[in-house]
Amino acid sequence: MSKGGDDITAKAKPHYHGHRDRLRARFMEKGADALADYELLELYLFRSIPRRDVKPIAKDLIAKFGNFAEVISAPLSLLGEVKGVSEKTALELKILQAGAIKIGQSSVLNRPVLSSWSALLDYCRSVMQFENEEQFRVLFLDRKNRLIADEVLGKGTVDRAPVYPREIIKRCLELGATAVILAHNHPSGDPTPSGSDIEMTQKIVQAAKAINISVHDHLIVGRNDIVSFKAVGLL
Repeated sequence: MSKGGDDITAKAKPHYHGHRDRLRARFMEKGADALADYELLELYLFRSIPRRDVKPIAKDLIAKFGNFAEVISAPLSLLGEVKGVSEKTALELKILQAGAIKIGQSSVLNRPVLSSWSALLDYCRSVMQFENEEQFRVLFLDRKNRLIADEVLGKGTVDRAPVYPREIIKRCLELGATAVILAHNHPSGDPTPSGSDIEMTQKIVQAAKAINISVHDHLIVGRNDIVSFKAVGLL
């Protein structure tokens, strides 16, 4: 009787359980680099969807958004359009993104940014690369060029985020910042500075100069690249 019961249990066990065990084992043995993006996504979806084969869901998410980073960066409303993604699952993906951003932030906050420039670029890319609307961030630095705050001071449409020099100067005074790095994204994916980008940067530089605040750089974040105003001679 016992053996027959075991056979029934084995037959009733969903086929994807073995797949999950194998995928976890491969991750433990070889790390994330040994997994495709959809497989890494599967590992995370196991937690929020415990009783279903999540491989088709993971593949559909990658097909819709492009890669792992773009999936977790996608808006809640769009994640919910994928079959099998509940509100809870979409929220957990956004929590994963928030965690990734926090890790990136910790690598630059209260550290001299000019000596950890690559980490700063990675951080800016992680928070803005896949935004569907333009946002303007200001990174505030102290006298030792340590990052003391990172704030979004402007949000807008797909091609414009209003920002006002007086608001930037006001926050510099409130925070005791002596320098700033400007950063904004181009949802189109092309980080080439526009005429309005250049004009707006010049206005901020002039306003900051009046109270001895330095503008170290202005970064434009695209889908694949970041353009530095300083590097291309615009600052």
